[in-house]
Amino acid sequence: MKLNILQADMHKDDEGAFLGKTIFEVEGHKAAYEITFFSKKGKEWDYSLNYARESGIEAEFMAVDEWIEQDDDEFDELLDAARNTLAE
Repeated sequence: MKLNILQADMHKDDEGAFLGKTIFEVEGHKAAYEITFFSKKGKEWDYSLNYARESGIEAEFMAVDEWIEQDDDEFDELLDAARNTLAE
């Protein structure tokens, strides 16, 4: 799958936890996606995948979710896009 990152953001909350998101498109898919990230210390990351705007095709969504789960490089690309916006 080929992805195109549209927007990314990350910040720390009042307790120092990292909260971020990356909005991206996948070539040939109807809808854009938003992956949100959470980490208490910036080492182990929880994530949630959603549609960025309007709903798309469920089979495409499931394929992207599985792809992110299986491909560490793609997950890291999405995470790094958000982390690179973090103000130090």
